Amino acid sequence: MAYGAAPSASLQCDSQPSAILGRPVSVCVALPPGYEGSTRRYPVLYFLHGLFENEHSWIDRGGRQTLESLWGQGEVGDFLVVLPDGGKTFYVNAYGGHERYEDFVIQELVPAIDRKYRTVAERRARGISGSSMGGYGALHLAMDHPNVFGSASAHSAALIPKIPKPTPTEGRWGFYAEILQNAFGSPLNDQYFDENNPLTLAEHPERFSQLKLYFDCGDHDRYGFDAGAQLLHEELAAKNFPHEYALRPGNHGWSYLNQYLKFSLAFHWHLFAQAEQSLASASGRGGDR
Repeated sequence: MAYGAAPSASLQCDSQPSAILGRPVSVCVALPPGYEGSTRRYPVLYFLHGLFENEHSWIDRGGRQTLESLWGQGEVGDFLVVLPDGGKTFYVNAYGGHERYEDFVIQELVPAIDRKYRTVAERRARGISGSSMGGYGALHLAMDHPNVFGSASAHSAALIPKIPKPTPTEGRWGFYAEILQNAFGSPLNDQYFDENNPLTLAEHPERFSQLKLYFDCGDHDRYGFDAGAQLLHEELAAKNFPHEYALRPGNHGWSYLNQYLKFSLAFHWHLFAQAEQSLASASGRGGDR
């Protein structure tokens, strides 16, 4: 990289075959500057997009620019960002088993990324993040699989308490019911929805006791997800589970993300740096024996 040039991510977009889903999944990977010219292994952040978006949204709508800016300012170090196309899955195994996206991520995607790229294949150096539906997915996957992800963050996560019965067909609850049907059944299966809900998983933080957690939401979130974020914060605080939470000025979507994505990226980098230092120290001690 020439002196004075802004750091730039190298992008690789391809399809990941999936025996679990029975179809390939489009995945983009943002590689840090210097990746191609080194033998170093890197931490990995998985970023999950929101509803009506895809694997290119983070690249095209401001995520890439934010990360490159942080690189240029020296605010964060180098790590890979993996961007899978999650469709409308909410990143869970769909009710009825017709689309096992959670199994795809854990059993196929993560191992494939570790095989294809020079990653630090260790939970402390692997994080997951997302926005809106992707924020829900990041929290769900990390709480459900703390052996895979050491850190999780979420912006404007689609955190919804129990669905009222009968389920409204109009207004905000009607919208919720419509977008949730692909993942949680049509009509919605209340029990399955509750079992997968991060607000339910948070009732037992002892199951993910080593997970590092950050989340925020806009105080004028147009979908009302700020109420869910506040509820998650209160649940975790009541259980004395350490976490970082912020209610920030703003609404929902990329107008919000472009202001505040920097906080989750810095959060993950801080933990990645600690993990790399710890692993290097352990390796050095092993070499002294």
